[in-house]
Amino acid sequence: MMDTQVCKDEALELAAFIQSSPTPFHAVEQMTEILKREGFLPLAESARWEIHRGGRYYVTRNHSSILAFEVGNDVQDYGFQIAASHSDSPTFKVKERAEMTVKGHYTKLNTEGYGGMLCAPWFDRPLSLAGRAVVRTKDGIQERLVKIDRDLLLIPSLAIHMNRKVNEGQKFNLQEDMLPLLSARELEPDTVRKLIAEELQIRPEHILGMDLFLYNRMKPSIWGLEEEFLSCPQLDDLQCAYASLKGFLKGKNPGGINVFACFDNEEVGSGTKQGAASTFLTDVLKRVNRALGKGEDDFCRAAASSFLLSCDNAHAVHPNYPQKTDEGNCAYLNEGIVIKSHAGQKYTSDGISTALFQEICRKAGVPVQYFANRSDMAGGSTLGNLAMAQMSMKAVDIGLPQLAMHSSYETSGIKDLVYLEQASEIFFRTQLLEEADGTIRMTIHE
Repeated sequence: MMDTQVCKDEALELAAFIQSSPTPFHAVEQMTEILKREGFLPLAESARWEIHRGGRYYVTRNHSSILAFEVGNDVQDYGFQIAASHSDSPTFKVKERAEMTVKGHYTKLNTEGYGGMLCAPWFDRPLSLAGRAVVRTKDGIQERLVKIDRDLLLIPSLAIHMNRKVNEGQKFNLQEDMLPLLSARELEPDTVRKLIAEELQIRPEHILGMDLFLYNRMKPSIWGLEEEFLSCPQLDDLQCAYASLKGFLKGKNPGGINVFACFDNEEVGSGTKQGAASTFLTDVLKRVNRALGKGEDDFCRAAASSFLLSCDNAHAVHPNYPQKTDEGNCAYLNEGIVIKSHAGQKYTSDGISTALFQEICRKAGVPVQYFANRSDMAGGSTLGNLAMAQMSMKAVDIGLPQLAMHSSYETSGIKDLVYLEQASEIFFRTQLLEEADGTIRMTIHE
């Protein structure tokens, strides 16, 4: 039986991590601090790398994607064990010229949608700004993280008296309906820049560029009759990122190379220099292979014995809309990790990778569930198949079941978080070796 208090404690840890990670930049900073405490050494893509057996390293790209890896002490015929997730969530990005006045009275912010969000949950909630500023300093151009830690903005709903049919269905226009209110008076241009400069204690003219986003200020909540649910922003996909990172830190694989990956921009297609479809993963893994004195043939052999967990949350059966999910291939909160499959290959899972992951979960004592879309409904996609376009290996798409995906306030089960932590640890203790006849040998290191 799963210890309820352990699950609550883990959920509270996750909630604290998410509260400190309102943007991908902050999430990667939090992961970096965790890795540093565990003895991981930073690498820069622009520098020469010196990699040693038994070494632990991490590298970031754009400060919004991160790869961490641990080289086994006895790397000979090896493979990569990779768990990949993403750091971004649907939100609203502030445009360069942000201030918009309304009839000489209000000032609102000009924003645009980032990713495919549910719009309705963004109304009538306390919001604020977070992201990064690029500033001029005496040492050169530098990035500074910013998080305004107070209720600053709100997107007010239109009263039902002014739209009597609102409860019959509402289509939201991002340019007209979704702009947040900042002030009850007309503000001058560059007010936002001055606000950020004040927050960073620098002069406004020293800010050369900004990537600012709205974030939901509502605090996480553990709730339910038996306190079995966790609700908070950004569960998709920081829940998978956090759980797989914890498993990565616990798992040891002396004969292989363990890799934790968290990519930005999954919610907008991953087609950026720091996205899963970029060369980031292959660049790093090839450099590691070369630094260990191995050649191209060794790298190809390693890829054949490698395994990717594409970790991105999955849809749970909705209590009010059970008909929206497949009759048998559906998942419920607190009932285990979800293996996702799709005939059109939106997910990477196949018979082999599903079997391997099921065996890992069996060793971990963790239940699994299965998800496929209804055959008459189009589903979403994730990062696994995009990453595999750059480097082919065995891969399975998994996730944790959740409700209200892409809402500003999502819900999951507290047990499932621990299930993924436990399965990830066993995954990172597992070494695969594919024989010439196709036989796959699994070794789980104690």
